[in-house]
Amino acid sequence: MITRTVNVKFSKNLSASPVALLVQKASKFDSLIYIESGERKVNAKSIMGMMSITLDDGDELLIKCDGADEAGAIDTVEKFLTGIEA
Repeated sequence: MITRTVNVKFSKNLSASPVALLVQKASKFDSLIYIESGERKVNAKSIMGMMSITLDDGDELLIKCDGADEAGAIDTVEKFLTGIEA
């Protein structure tokens, strides 16, 4: 299992479109991928789960990945959430 703390780099809350894009990116991996924001922990592959949390610019959250392709999964999710790669 790999965990990484990241700071969100978005100017507004994630809307449905970026959330859907993140879910699509996460779903390409076999690993389990979870995002923790405050007291909430959601499956990054779940559109409903991801829409249940708000992510504002500068928010700190924890990404947890576990599985055979966890390194690639965590890098992809981190890049997306930090605005490095859309």
